[in-house]
Amino acid sequence: MNARTFRRFLIYLCCGVLSIACAEPDPESRSVEPTGTTQATVGTAREANATFSAQRAFAILEKQCEFGPRPPGSPAHRETQNYLFTELQKYANNVALQPLEYTVGTKTLHLNNILAEFVPGTLPVTGKGETGETLLLAAHWDTRPIADHDPKPENREIPILGANDGASGVAILLELARVFKAHPPPRRIVIVLFDGEDYGRTADDMFIGSRFFARNLGKWKPDYGILLDMVGDKDLTLPIEANSWNANQAFTAAIWNRAAALGLAPFQQRLGPAIMDDHVPLIKVGIPMVDIIDFDYPYWHTIEDTVDKCSPKSLEVVATLVISIVYDGL
Repeated sequence: MNARTFRRFLIYLCCGVLSIACAEPDPESRSVEPTGTTQATVGTAREANATFSAQRAFAILEKQCEFGPRPPGSPAHRETQNYLFTELQKYANNVALQPLEYTVGTKTLHLNNILAEFVPGTLPVTGKGETGETLLLAAHWDTRPIADHDPKPENREIPILGANDGASGVAILLELARVFKAHPPPRRIVIVLFDGEDYGRTADDMFIGSRFFARNLGKWKPDYGILLDMVGDKDLTLPIEANSWNANQAFTAAIWNRAAALGLAPFQQRLGPAIMDDHVPLIKVGIPMVDIIDFDYPYWHTIEDTVDKCSPKSLEVVATLVISIVYDGL
């Protein structure tokens, strides 16, 4: 995807004023900088698909759920952060925490987006090389502190486990990190795991990490990106998310057309609902972003969003599309 194509995609550019302030550096913040090792040659989509393991991805989903519900401020939230950071260290050229503070009423949350960079390989063909693009792959790693959509009123103040709503997208991206290490992509990849997506009782206190990231892109600024949210459902259905379509029709259509070309049946060529999600703050600052999300999930924001509702096959379907985009472009 070149610069000329991007200009067609950018339908609007607007900036929101966000009530998020940068925190003092987290005393436990860590960063791993790239080493001076020799750059590897670019992998292929075929190699990447052969390396991606749906079972490993599902095990990563299960591992997150073993920590329990992971809302900000909980011990499980901190344990999960350490796990995700440590895993990304094994594969990425650069890993960092992006700390922020956010105040809700009298409570101050200490949050961290988790950022990882994958340097592109070089093509073993004279006169060709990396594309110069940066592709953002994102998901949220926190879980909702209240099951406010649970059918039983007595459950509505209980935190959710978030097997699909949070853990599924993260699981795909962590397994893809391993793939990128083995088969370097032809473009720079930035993985961002957003914190605080699901915190508030209203949208005013949700998407905290992505709003902060959109205001503080710095060296992590992508050319375009894909958000994965609620992509592990056994009964996976993925219509075109309307906010993505309204902002970037050509980009969104290209993704669903690629899914059709790959024979990925859960990607449906129809317009679904407009979802407020972590892609919207990025769209507002001019980054073409598409949300891949199955919002037709009966266990959304209930205590029944558990591992048994998810499937390795669903993770594999979504990963197959992402791998094709990463290695072959659009």
